[in-house]
Amino acid sequence: AGARPCSPKFFGRDAMVCVCSAAYCDAPGPTVLPAPGAYAKYESSKAGKRLERSEGTFQRSLRAPDLVLTLDATQRFQKIKGFGGSITDAAAINILSLPERAQEHLLRSYFSEEGLEYNLVRIPMASCDFSLHAYTYDDIPYDFELQHFSLRDEDTKLK
Repeated sequence: AGARPCSPKFFGRDAMVCVCSAAYCDAPGPTVLPAPGAYAKYESSKAGKRLERSEGTFQRSLRAPDLVLTLDATQRFQKIKGFGGSITDAAAINILSLPERAQEHLLRSYFSEEGLEYNLVRIPMASCDFSLHAYTYDDIPYDFELQHFSLRDEDTKLK
């Protein structure tokens, strides 16, 4: 594996996307943790950077910095379980509309070690604002035993 650069496609003045196809898909490369006292930065820009990695070291003294970041390693606020995205009806429809090889490239770019390494996925219960139509799993009032509960095609075929 390893980093693969963006295959750009331009739309007008300053709009650009990276094209992922059955033949090729960009990837940032495996995540490598920096040494203690150092940081890794991934940057994207209108100028063409796409998850471009650079490294630096933290400074203990201030010498006219453009940015001051203060870290208190003794103070813990929350734990991060992971990172991911949402598989909505619209996302599933778009993924499934791709050729099989392009689907594989896309999913690898999200979940593999050579990609973003997502480890969590959120799936909406029933429809959401990215669904083709509104639907629920049980529209019968007071059906506490869920006798009329059923999944929709969107749930079994898409998600």
